[in-house]
Amino acid sequence: MNRNLWLLAICQGLFLTNNVTFIAINGLVGLNLAPLGWMATLPVMGYVVGGALSTGIVARTQKRFGRKTSFQLGLLVAVLSALLCCYAAYSRNFWLLVAATVVAGYYNANAQLYRFAAAELAQPAFREKAVSLVMAGGLIGAIAGPNLAAGTRSLTAVPFAGAYLALAGVALLAMALLAFVQFPPPPPQQAASGGRPLGEIMRQPVFIVAAAAGALGFGVMNLLMAATPIAMQVCGLPFSDAALVLEWHVIGMFAPGFFTGHLIKRFGTLPIMAVGLALNVACVLVALSGVNLHQFLVALFLLGVGWNFLFTGATTLALTAYRPEEKDKAQGALNFCVFAVLALSSLASGVLVTTQGWTLLNLGSLLPLGLTGAALGWLALQRRSRSVA
Repeated sequence: MNRNLWLLAICQGLFLTNNVTFIAINGLVGLNLAPLGWMATLPVMGYVVGGALSTGIVARTQKRFGRKTSFQLGLLVAVLSALLCCYAAYSRNFWLLVAATVVAGYYNANAQLYRFAAAELAQPAFREKAVSLVMAGGLIGAIAGPNLAAGTRSLTAVPFAGAYLALAGVALLAMALLAFVQFPPPPPQQAASGGRPLGEIMRQPVFIVAAAAGALGFGVMNLLMAATPIAMQVCGLPFSDAALVLEWHVIGMFAPGFFTGHLIKRFGTLPIMAVGLALNVACVLVALSGVNLHQFLVALFLLGVGWNFLFTGATTLALTAYRPEEKDKAQGALNFCVFAVLALSSLASGVLVTTQGWTLLNLGSLLPLGLTGAALGWLALQRRSRSVA
């Protein structure tokens, strides 16, 4: 870990502080302001829809201006959108809140590239560990996010408006830290088109599986995490309990980052992703066993660890699918897949938990988990057949 990686890890933590706080409060603010109950998670959905819509713009910005300028622009958008969310809460304008979270999605799309930038700050032999360790910076968000949401809930007369103001300060801090990160210059393009056509890159089995596992794994995690504060409120549990559950969930998401890279290096990418899938299934089984605090806590912790193994593995797998001069468009396509699934899961989360309940929400998550398992098995068979040939 060099200085640049440490600073990027802290920026990742501040980014996750923003994400966790958004997850913790946007559904509840939405539930308070929405015309209909099933619309409660539309502000959560807006955040990921904005990210999906921004992936192409971010790819072009990264290619034209480089990592640092693009990342700083994303943080500026984070400041402005947080202030707009605060105003929406004060004015009790639900649709303005949704619009503000869509704008904030630009920051989300930018910061999702921190993990890829980490690989560029390390020697090739240590790329897996660099990705894993920078993602471990999300532990800052695990602690700061839920506590920030709980501590600023009543800071102003309007519930959670203070949290949005605090998030603007978090983004300003990240801007100051990012100013000291030195990114390597972009690689020279080997062709005017910047490498192979995107369609050719995306048709590779390794790209298909990396995109599918990353998107579906993230989608299931978001589906259950976004619904948890609402489900716990329906079950009569206080917000302090929901903040505790989210804190341990995000600890599960990022604490393994200190050793996931070592495990991938030793056992291979696909086996570690398979373990992550098994942990996700275990999460669903625990969630189906009851709705007490300890069941929410254990289920969401398992979900976090399972997500870490799946998503870190998918990111590592994706690094083998494109050449250096193709990184901007390939990473943009990968993130678009993730955001598209996240948008669907955010909407489904609010609709299912408010109309069908926590049990059916968990049962429904088994379908994307099954598809993820099929994708991993397909790639394993592809690799085995090539090695035999």
